[in-house]
Amino acid sequence: MQARRIARELALLGMSQLSDTPEKARANQAGALSKDLDTLLSGAVRTLSVEIKETLENASLELERGNRHLLNSETRSTELRSARAMVKDAIEQTQLAINRLGAAVELPEFVQIANRPEVQSYAKDILTHLTSHLSELDTLLDEAMVGWNLKRLARIDRDILRIALTEILYLGVPKRIAIDESIEVAKRYSDEDGYRFINGVMRRVTDRLEAKRRSDPASSSPDAS
Repeated sequence: MQARRIARELALLGMSQLSDTPEKARANQAGALSKDLDTLLSGAVRTLSVEIKETLENASLELERGNRHLLNSETRSTELRSARAMVKDAIEQTQLAINRLGAAVELPEFVQIANRPEVQSYAKDILTHLTSHLSELDTLLDEAMVGWNLKRLARIDRDILRIALTEILYLGVPKRIAIDESIEVAKRYSDEDGYRFINGVMRRVTDRLEAKRRSDPASSSPDAS
């Protein structure tokens, strides 16, 4: 696992505990945020730990459902079509369980890495720059949207976009890496429509920043390359 990917997820979980309005974000930054970042990140790690338990419990339940469907197909079904449907349900439930178990296997390592000082330091850098420049970030993202606006997005999608743009503008992350990582985070925390939308917005906003840089090389805006 990449340490920075985990730091991004910590920052995302931390953002869920903060206001996402520019005015309140400035207040957070000016006052309590700096001393509360450790608390926020500790809470994020606890959230991940709870997720391990819930993932394992859900996997167990799905395996049980799959087994029950198989038993039903053997004992209750008198028609081939019905038996096939029950076996299909059993396979689907078992596949869900396998997927959850695969995720659960990764989570303990995730939590272990999340507790590393360098990972938490990078997550803090993201949160600090994001809350300091929230208004500017939101303006850039809004300008890159077509027939939509940032406020109408789910909170999780807004924060994924903000984190990616923060990394590009203030933490020196190349735009291709930031976009790819935002898609991976969205696949974990959003849905198919969410990660596709995030991909489109990030590509438009970075294209706009690049066009602005080319037309005004003396601009003080951070490089989006």
